[in-house]
Amino acid sequence: MSPKPKALLVMNSGTFADQFDSTRLQRLAGLVDLGGQPWTDSLDSPDLAAQLADVEILLTSWGVPLLTSERLERMPKLRAVFHCAGTVRSFASDELWERGILVTNGADANAIPVAEFTFASIVLAGKKAHVLANDARTHREDWSYSTQRGELGNIGRVIGVIGFSRIGTRVVQLVQQLQDVTVLVSDPHADPLAVEAAGGRLVPLAELLPASDIVTVHAPALPETRHLIGAPELRAMKDHSTLINTARGSLVDTRALEVECATGRIHALLDVTEPEPLPRDSVLYDLPNVVITPHIAGSLGTETRRMSDAALDDLERYLTGQEVLAQVVHEDLSLSA
Repeated sequence: MSPKPKALLVMNSGTFADQFDSTRLQRLAGLVDLGGQPWTDSLDSPDLAAQLADVEILLTSWGVPLLTSERLERMPKLRAVFHCAGTVRSFASDELWERGILVTNGADANAIPVAEFTFASIVLAGKKAHVLANDARTHREDWSYSTQRGELGNIGRVIGVIGFSRIGTRVVQLVQQLQDVTVLVSDPHADPLAVEAAGGRLVPLAELLPASDIVTVHAPALPETRHLIGAPELRAMKDHSTLINTARGSLVDTRALEVECATGRIHALLDVTEPEPLPRDSVLYDLPNVVITPHIAGSLGTETRRMSDAALDDLERYLTGQEVLAQVVHEDLSLSA
């Protein structure tokens, strides 16, 4: 029987505590040799030199440092990195790709809570619940304000999904639970047949915006998608419609959103902003038709263990010679977060 490969967990202390409880550590120890120090938040400590020289597998998450050439040189036997979080952009250097090291991530697992949060936000937006909750602070005993934010209800809604990503795809599928729903999808890279199979219809962004009661953003944050939703796009949205952003703040032009929302014409539910957090004097904080949450849609607390489990599943496949399910290919990063 061949010896277990040597492995190391690399992430910040809070993430390690959240993602690797005793059950998951026990499972990991059954697959690999964790050595004398199973976890670290730094790859630069001289005390780790001997351990790094033999490590073949890293399990990483939030807080992992950039894997520079200097750090990789300290790990000459490194063969695979199983990332227990979403995007690998923060640590995957060109040198990592050039060495042909296998990289996986937990983006599929992380898509689940974001899609759930978005679906819940869509249902609440259909009732204008968040916005009316803000109005209640002003109107108090007079409930007549409930008719001033547009038609209420979740039957016959048109939902616009920008970005047929992992999350966008799940959102399209989840909203099928609503009665008589129409789902429009805008994504220049999406397959029309795949969109149709999920329950949507692929259309240009210019068609989606004025037709949708609720617009939800799920595109990747790339140079070409920066301010994908700007002043012209916001003006194109129908009266009393809602913009939901659980993707990245850079996809929406904050200044344009401030101007448009200040008119009261449209509503916004923002889990991400640019910058993040918004400056203290942003008008968006004070507008009753805007709801801001502190980037909570993605995996938090116990939800993060879903990504650990996915990484451990792929690690087991890797060690038994099976194809891993969540491999990240460098070329794909030009189209994904």
